[in-house]
Amino acid sequence: MNGMEMARCLYEQQGREALSRAFPELFDRMAIGLAGEGSECFGFDDAISHDHDWGAGFCIWLTQDDFHRYGRAVQEVYDSLSPHQLGLPKRMDMPQAGKRVGCLCMESWYFRYTGGTEGPFSTRDWRNVPEAFLATAVNGEVFSDPLGRFTAIRERLLQGYPEDVRNKKLAARAAVMAQAGQYNFPRCRRRRDSVAAQLAISEFMRAAMSAAYLLNRRFAPFYKWMHRGLAELTILPQLSDQLASLAAAEGDMQRTIEDICINTAAELRRQGLSRQTGSFLLDHCGDIMSHITDPQLRSAHIMEE
Repeated sequence: MNGMEMARCLYEQQGREALSRAFPELFDRMAIGLAGEGSECFGFDDAISHDHDWGAGFCIWLTQDDFHRYGRAVQEVYDSLSPHQLGLPKRMDMPQAGKRVGCLCMESWYFRYTGGTEGPFSTRDWRNVPEAFLATAVNGEVFSDPLGRFTAIRERLLQGYPEDVRNKKLAARAAVMAQAGQYNFPRCRRRRDSVAAQLAISEFMRAAMSAAYLLNRRFAPFYKWMHRGLAELTILPQLSDQLASLAAAEGDMQRTIEDICINTAAELRRQGLSRQTGSFLLDHCGDIMSHITDPQLRSAHIMEE
């Protein structure tokens, strides 16, 4: 079993009965599932993941009022569960990781990852939250949520960035892809500056992945999972293999960069964000920015994101 399967098994085989029996008046107000930090919340855990913050466990999200009233008692019931009786490994959490499973305050949990107890609302709030934090707030699965409050916030976040914010970020990513990959990388190679060339490739790849998530209306996860997550995207599906080729320095790297930019430009046109016919992505930035309706955001520096 992977981490998500173990979480569901522990809940369904032990947790549901224990919690409903101990808290009949509260059980229908509990949101239960597994989401947040950790590879298992993205479904990316493997054998290497077992060395820390891994094992059978799930989250119980309570509203702030319920958490203050019942939180300690709910945690005690959660701690009494016996995953080893189900043949599941007991979860071992590192102190540095903080509390990821067990009884959690719903409002505090969302505030931790989004800066708001119900997530971001204003343009400023959306721009201030790192993409990886938003990806963390909407990953995983919710097994049960009769009250619906936790899920309602989650569903709103899953709709993705407001269009103005998405367009501003896309313009910034296109600018970095052009600057780092199409312009600086070949110049660094001609200068035989291998360190600068590697840095340019890194900047290009990160911007290209972020752009792909934005074009798919998804949030990019933490950097070490960005490439892994590309396999789940339907738009620009070829990007995963192209980036793997770049990382291995295989073939004509500049040709691969150009192919990525050609595909990205085509998708910008397909989504109605650009009318430019070329593949140099900096030329597309003005068109993307023109779709932003917020005057202050439209006038911000193109790289400011």
